[in-house]
Amino acid sequence: MRQKLVQVEIVPGQVPRAEVLVVGCFDGEEPSAAGLPGDVARALERAAARPGFEGREKQLVEATVESGPVAAVALHGLGKRGDLDARKLATWLDRCLETLRTNGVEHAAWLLPDCPETRGAAAAERVCRRLTLGAYRYDRYREEGSYPVRLQRVSVLPPDGEEEAYRGALDHAAAVAHGVAFTRDLANSPGNVADPEWMEDRARELAEEHGMAVEVFHRRELEEKGMGGILAVGQGSSREPRLVRLEWGSEGPVVALVGKGVTFDTGGISIKPSARLDEMKYDKSGACTVLGIARAVARLGLPIRLRVYVPLAENMPDGAAYRPGDIIRCYNGKTVEIMNTDAEGRLILADALALAVEEGPEAVVEFSTLTGACVVALGHYGAGLYSPDDELAGGLLAGAEAGGERLWRLPLWPEFAEEMQGTHADLKNTGSRWGGANTAAAFLATFLGEHRRWAHLDIAGPAQIPKENNGSKGATGYGVALTVNWLKGLAQG
Repeated sequence: MRQKLVQVEIVPGQVPRAEVLVVGCFDGEEPSAAGLPGDVARALERAAARPGFEGREKQLVEATVESGPVAAVALHGLGKRGDLDARKLATWLDRCLETLRTNGVEHAAWLLPDCPETRGAAAAERVCRRLTLGAYRYDRYREEGSYPVRLQRVSVLPPDGEEEAYRGALDHAAAVAHGVAFTRDLANSPGNVADPEWMEDRARELAEEHGMAVEVFHRRELEEKGMGGILAVGQGSSREPRLVRLEWGSEGPVVALVGKGVTFDTGGISIKPSARLDEMKYDKSGACTVLGIARAVARLGLPIRLRVYVPLAENMPDGAAYRPGDIIRCYNGKTVEIMNTDAEGRLILADALALAVEEGPEAVVEFSTLTGACVVALGHYGAGLYSPDDELAGGLLAGAEAGGERLWRLPLWPEFAEEMQGTHADLKNTGSRWGGANTAAAFLATFLGEHRRWAHLDIAGPAQIPKENNGSKGATGYGVALTVNWLKGLAQG
């Protein structure tokens, strides 16, 4: 699976030959024409003088350049300078990229505004990554030419003095962008194609490409190991479950990444309503995320010993499906009473987490579209973070802030764990309707034993943009940037 991404180059102090120069202007301010060639500067002045243009957010005016390295100037309003934050800057970049794609632009130059959100290494990486992903479209099943995507190259003119930061950010940004695109491709793939076997094949291709060791536990191995959670969730489907384990790196800290891979979730016997059921192909987003992270880490060559665990199953309701009231035994010996077969993700994660901890990593980070309750709490704008380890939580939060991804820490109070105690088994797989994201996290904690350096990220909200939201619908690749930032910091000590 290959995505054509945009080539980003840094060209300080000069306007390269391109079809259009993109410029941002703050509300109530004049755009700076300093250093621009004469005709380009005059075109920018003409655009700024257009009646009604004040630099308000979403305003756009264009002017033709009579003679110069670019054919036109596109002047975008940024709103009030004091209101611009990293998220608004990202939204502006996306809006500009959409306009360029719609107009069939192949090569654009970009004069970045001089403000705190465009200065420094973290800002440079965010900008370069966003631009690199500027041509992304999941078009595998679209008629050729359906998307007017032609953007191939963006030349960035950074703020004065920021050339080194932007040049230094290019490799990191490109690696993360490739990981994000890979994650999006996997997650966007439909359930009739992206079943557990298909996901295994993609993981094997990734392993072969980057020299990773790969091990797969199919039904027989799952039975031998006593991984009753994965087996139970997958037993109602004709597409057999499995667990994929990848290993990369020979030096540095040992980190385990675990990702929920329910390739399609009907809810099983506790079947879901039909509304938005098509979006349940995204219930494998956690698995897609950890594979995308692994791709980025390998591309960067980070000194990390990475272990990736991907439990895969399809949750279907047929005569062999597991039932409410069933009791299953997971890999660590804990028994679980099934209250709701739609609380399936935590069951396949239970086996994978127990295996990951058994192999003695220094840290475990798990990603899953686990609960609608977390979406109720945080919307589609950020993920919930659970961890008993303040240092690990702080590192992930810092990685999220640097990467421009929202992450919010939520509690692991003992009452949530008490609520998950079973009646006829050690545990039950659901609690009450209150604090559902928290009780789910407490359930997972049971399978990490005495290992405290772990984190659970409930990415149900930001993993994909739903139909009713504005923006490019589909998978986002959330979590790749923040985790690679954290791993890079961990590797550097």
